[in-house]
Amino acid sequence: MKPFIVDRGPLRFLHFDLETVQSVMHKDDPDALCLAYTRRMMSGLLFVPGPRRILLLGLGGGSLAKFCHRHLPRSAITVVEIDPAVIALRREFRVPADGRRFRVVFQDAIGYVATRTACADAIFVDTCTGNGMAPSLAAPDTYLHLKRCLTRHGVLVINACGTARGIASHVGRVRGVFGEHVYTLPVPEGGNLIILATKASLRQLGARRLQSRADALQSLLGLPFRRYLGVLRPGIAGRAGSSSPRTSKQQAPSRSSPRPGSV
Repeated sequence: MKPFIVDRGPLRFLHFDLETVQSVMHKDDPDALCLAYTRRMMSGLLFVPGPRRILLLGLGGGSLAKFCHRHLPRSAITVVEIDPAVIALRREFRVPADGRRFRVVFQDAIGYVATRTACADAIFVDTCTGNGMAPSLAAPDTYLHLKRCLTRHGVLVINACGTARGIASHVGRVRGVFGEHVYTLPVPEGGNLIILATKASLRQLGARRLQSRADALQSLLGLPFRRYLGVLRPGIAGRAGSSSPRTSKQQAPSRSSPRPGSV
């Protein structure tokens, strides 16, 4: 289905169907992260607090792109989106215009990373469909391509959605490429799981340095990074996911949808 917009009070929703929400924007604060899974994806900054180059796979309503563009002014941001109908809605969701440090590329995300090496310090993958993870993520070489695209100390952050079995399968694929350097962060609302993979482990960074980073990021971005650090776990799916693939993103929040600073 083609994407469509629904406005409800101060919130603007991006849908592909009426059952699930692809993206949410607060019209009075368009750069805010309204959905919990987007806030938890920012936990990747614990590994790379000042990424020079950010690659976002999947545009949606531009929540991650806008947040990074506003709060990480030293980062160059590239967004790859395969659906021209999604790109066509960028003005309605106040996605920044292409410029010196921001651009949206119309291309298949996996095809894009397959031809690049060390292209990003942080890669955020948010390519859920109405049936769970985008099928291209299940291709044999996908996570090898993504690992090759990371710089030496880079981090890969994936929004995993769909059934518990499907999510566990993706965690296994990521572990098959990144080994023990895989961590997970559950999203209670909607059953999503955030998967983080790096070329260096948390132990190598050290507990004191990580705590210092969490404190600094929490002060800078207003998100609970100390809590994220406390609940990061080795790469096992746990209880994340649902027996039904219906909640590929999240259910619509209420009119009192949280602003940054909530979980």
